[in-house]
Amino acid sequence: MHQPIPEPELFRPVSHSRTTLTELMIPSYANFGGKIHGGILLSLMDKVAYACAAKHAGNYCVTVTVDGVNFLQPVEVGELVSLMASINYVGNTSLLVGIKVIAENVKSGTVKHTNTSYFTMVAKGEDDKPTKVPGLLLETPEDARRFIEALQRKEIKARSEQEFKEIKTHLELRQNIAALVGQRCQLAFAL
Repeated sequence: MHQPIPEPELFRPVSHSRTTLTELMIPSYANFGGKIHGGILLSLMDKVAYACAAKHAGNYCVTVTVDGVNFLQPVEVGELVSLMASINYVGNTSLLVGIKVIAENVKSGTVKHTNTSYFTMVAKGEDDKPTKVPGLLLETPEDARRFIEALQRKEIKARSEQEFKEIKTHLELRQNIAALVGQRCQLAFAL
């Protein structure tokens, strides 16, 4: 019996989907403290993650998780914010998009790194089910380093989630109440 020859797997280079989104921070984006609202930045990060993932996958992509959203420095009204995204890792249907956010004061010329984050996206097919994504062609040592780092991040996250699940499942309040000593809390109930 004749076996069909499988099609070779498609690989796309990291540079194929590298995406930069730049936007001027306007007064309506400011929070009560006069700085750019974190939700605005998260929305922009989601947009650039989608654009990058969809370019690589060639399909619609949805956000599954967001890791490492640390606001390192505030963003000011009037600054240009650039969000640089690239695919750091691909699984079968998932893609990890690394995003670096910088803010530039165009008057003074100062540039500051404000955020780094990682968005896990899943590609969806026409049937709205997860669909296979192309492999990732690592073009530079930096691309390879990011892929390896993503593998390690994935492993650490899985271990951490499993450990926390076990803690939640087996946590006995009476046995662990001493952990509250010295913390900024008070019990309003009796054990």
